[in-house]
Amino acid sequence: MDIQDDLIAARHQKLQALQAQGIRPYGGKFPKSELIQALLGRYRDGEPAVTAGRLSAKRGHGGLTFADLRDSSGKIQLCLRQERLGAEAYSLVDMLDLGDWIGAEGMLFKTKTGEVTVEVERLTLLAKSLRPMPEKWHGLRDVEIRYRRRYLDLLANEPVRRVFEQRAKLLESLRRTLSRRGYLEVETPMMHAIPGGAAGEPFVTHHQALDTDFYLRLAPELHLKRLLVGGFEKVYELNRSFRNEGLSTKHNPEFTMLEAYCAYEDYHYMMTLVEALITTAAKETIGTLQWEFQGRHLDLSKEWEAVSFAELLKTGYDLDPRDGLEAMQQKLKSPKAGFRAVEMKNQSRSQVLHVIEQLVEPKAKDVPVFVTDYWTELSPLAKSRPDNPLIAERFELFLGGMEVANAYSELNDPIEQRRRFEAQAEGAKAKGIDEDFVEALEYGMPPATGLGVGVDRLAMVLFNQPSIKDVILFPLLKPQE
Repeated sequence: MDIQDDLIAARHQKLQALQAQGIRPYGGKFPKSELIQALLGRYRDGEPAVTAGRLSAKRGHGGLTFADLRDSSGKIQLCLRQERLGAEAYSLVDMLDLGDWIGAEGMLFKTKTGEVTVEVERLTLLAKSLRPMPEKWHGLRDVEIRYRRRYLDLLANEPVRRVFEQRAKLLESLRRTLSRRGYLEVETPMMHAIPGGAAGEPFVTHHQALDTDFYLRLAPELHLKRLLVGGFEKVYELNRSFRNEGLSTKHNPEFTMLEAYCAYEDYHYMMTLVEALITTAAKETIGTLQWEFQGRHLDLSKEWEAVSFAELLKTGYDLDPRDGLEAMQQKLKSPKAGFRAVEMKNQSRSQVLHVIEQLVEPKAKDVPVFVTDYWTELSPLAKSRPDNPLIAERFELFLGGMEVANAYSELNDPIEQRRRFEAQAEGAKAKGIDEDFVEALEYGMPPATGLGVGVDRLAMVLFNQPSIKDVILFPLLKPQE
């Protein structure tokens, strides 16, 4: 047996001893009514205190023991005296290990060093920990263990816990901003008969009762636009979406999106909405519009910039959306100064277009950047500009050099939408045309605009986290062998 096994065995022995004494090692309800931080904040000498949490430190000998008790808000010191608890109750103290959940009742006082302490009069074991805490509370540093056993990460690393508390505040902020502007929160299906609303490879699942395959949603867009057809004018969903694709610091196959739709507006309106959403969230979660993200200084208080996707491609590669496949491949090999050459042989037009879309990512600036004027061919659900049908009324928002939002004026012409779906359906990975959505458009959808915000990526930037895994409580990992 190694040291870890010895420690676990010792804890099991204590568990058996507690049970032999008639002590319930896994207790029930306990009358904790406030967090430790609130208890410390209302300190008055001699005031009664009832609190509970994990035992994080224990020191002393003989008939006097001091211990630290932690909950999600902080820690408080406990003073355990044999003369006050009695010999039988005090014997429980020796049976306690770090990580045990305990309840304590007593009176508040301050030690000679000024530390607020509970003079314990009654001690209750609430849950016996059978495994030692990670690295004695000094921080869990193994990244693989941190992601795979997030509960230990939360126990050992307080800054990690704070990130997820901030993430919860981010979601609250997004909801408040939309609610104040008259948006209705809705829920739409996560299993779709036909995948749509976004590009990507879907996950497939099988419904036993219907004996039918369904797809986990790529995006809720087509269902939300059905609601515009049905008469709702402002709707949004904070949703889970799925892409059966690779893992990276920016990608997780299961992720959180905010999608919002507004009738009678266009994509310029969504620029103002997304700016309001993000600046308000920054103020309400981190308390500032200026902060550091992975060594870069970001400033939301400055004017947000805009650049044209179509113009950058024209300037850098002389690319035009009317170019054929061979022309695009040739032009990508011979860029202007400041643009990188791209060699593409034996690639389909859709593969070349995918590469082209990745070429225009703003360098990491200190202000957010709207990239506008995407080619219509890259935006099958977006309305084209009236003055140029080859350019879509669309933008992507980059923050800290990373795409965090996408929006466009919604295509509401059912004939044109069907034509684009049919063009897409010629691709090898096409799963069919969503006839029900096209039929819904035929009943008439008002002019509208839609916005999608990658909540996980936004959290990364706001809370200065290097990987999307650091803002998802349980990121997808390769199963252990």
